[in-house]
Amino acid sequence: MAVIRPFKAVRPRIELASQVAALPYDVYNREEALLEVKKEPLSFLRIDRAEIEFDTSVDAHQPIVYQKAKEILDKMIHNGAFITEGKACYYIYELTMDGRGQTGIAACASIDDYLNNTIKKHEKTRTDKEQDRINHVDICDAQTGPIFLAYRSSEVINQVVERIKANKAIYDFVSVDNVRHRVWIIDNDEDIKTLHEAFELINHIYIADGHHRGASAVNVGLKRRAENPDYKGDEAFNYFLSVLFPHDQLMILPYNRVVKDLNHYSVPSLLDEIGDNFLIEENNATAYAPNKKGTFGMLLADKWYILTAKPHILSDDPVKGLDVSVLQDYLLEPLLGIRDPRTDKRIDFVGGIRGLSELEKRCHKDMKIAFSMYPTSIEELFDIADADELMPPKSTWFEPKLRSGLFIQKLR
Repeated sequence: MAVIRPFKAVRPRIELASQVAALPYDVYNREEALLEVKKEPLSFLRIDRAEIEFDTSVDAHQPIVYQKAKEILDKMIHNGAFITEGKACYYIYELTMDGRGQTGIAACASIDDYLNNTIKKHEKTRTDKEQDRINHVDICDAQTGPIFLAYRSSEVINQVVERIKANKAIYDFVSVDNVRHRVWIIDNDEDIKTLHEAFELINHIYIADGHHRGASAVNVGLKRRAENPDYKGDEAFNYFLSVLFPHDQLMILPYNRVVKDLNHYSVPSLLDEIGDNFLIEENNATAYAPNKKGTFGMLLADKWYILTAKPHILSDDPVKGLDVSVLQDYLLEPLLGIRDPRTDKRIDFVGGIRGLSELEKRCHKDMKIAFSMYPTSIEELFDIADADELMPPKSTWFEPKLRSGLFIQKLR
């Protein structure tokens, strides 16, 4: 049973929504974030990446940076750039990219559901990245970046969503990356009750993207509980800001790979070794995007190849059977020497949104070999999380990205 509750969102005034909404904080480095804010001074990056308010001698993780984030947020609330909802509501958040839409519910999920594994994870988190967002949430006294959750589609929820979407949206704008964003409020008490009860019938919810934000929000909640031993359980810090999507609307893009060298192999000798575990078909100059599981594109010496995994290396295991695992276990590690893709500086990862031309560009610039992948499916993600296993690094690339700044949950 999942507890997904409505909340009193702090959100931008209607006419400012398009200026405030920003891609997640970790999409940018410091220099890129500064450039974005110079282009759009109201961008939520001013709060998410407040180090840009200082010169580069100030470390991004110093206390004054988080205090500056709180100062900017409080000022924007005080001057009316952000408004606070009068009652606890759910919100519908639709994103449309290249003619394809996905519609989620903005709400707050329970930290207890996270702790008892009703909310399932598939990724390890890093303590340093957690601590940054812990400080940000705790000092700002607000959750500012929603966690991207997925659930198995519910007809009851779908019906409420589609009925509300027949009305005019409160936000409706197209961001600079050509994604349309629309938001509706669900403030009718009967609809709120229907959605709350429908989520209670869902056994498990899954973190699709935002593991570090989720872990950080939970850690702040536990810290607040320790500081308030008489807490009742309905306080805001017991919940974390989320947008929940039905599984059948989500699109996962491939996460492609590029490697700096051939690990002392010549091109002919590497192809010979690859042939032990993969069927190799020349595709010449035509870039290849795999169209089924178990196939890979490979760009080597300006020539594209189609690799098909031979049956003996395939597995029914939810982790070992992933295409990213097959490539890692039977090519990247044994032949190219990439033992730990999390830390090895010889490998890099290219999100599928950048296209195959980016692989060709990298192979002409700083890499020697590239692999295009077939995307991991949402069902594979669910299977791994249900087995309490972890995805290999860089297995999924979700697109489009949720915007920060459209919904904020104050913790008191």
